[in-house]
Amino acid sequence: MATPTHTTAEVGHGGGEAHSAAFPPFDSSTFASQLFWLALTFGVFYWLLSTKVIPRIHKILEARSDRIARDLEEAQRLKAETDAAIAGYERSLSEARRKAQGIAAENRVALTAQMDAQRAAAEESLAGKTTEAEARIAEIKAKAMADVGTIATEAAADVVAALSKIQPSRDEVAAAVDAALAK
Repeated sequence: MATPTHTTAEVGHGGGEAHSAAFPPFDSSTFASQLFWLALTFGVFYWLLSTKVIPRIHKILEARSDRIARDLEEAQRLKAETDAAIAGYERSLSEARRKAQGIAAENRVALTAQMDAQRAAAEESLAGKTTEAEARIAEIKAKAMADVGTIATEAAADVVAALSKIQPSRDEVAAAVDAALAK
């Protein structure tokens, strides 16, 4: 097996001068220029942030805060209006319920009075018809009772004739029937 060979080539910087092996930011010979550029860059970034960026952010935050405050005030105003509208609605609703109950009570009283008047008229009419019917019944009864004597006399005469084959006189049978009805 063959052993590999490595070759290294060194490239010089700056025209072949030899440099130290230290990392450039840690080279003590360049600290002063590094501090200068650090201070200058910090100053420029500080100036940009303090004059441009932070004021814009502050304006944006202030605008949002103002908008939120306005929205909260508007929401409070709308809530107050809504609460007032709900209270008015509740008052109107309770007033309407009270009026409806009053109207219902008035209608109930009026209907009760009307029904009582109709019932009284119907009872009066029925009482009159009952009186008329009783009078007619008494008249029919009296007429029927008058006819009962005649019918009874005829029936008794027919029965006596059928049973005894004797034909009694109408006056005798009528006297007997009247005597029986009188008892």
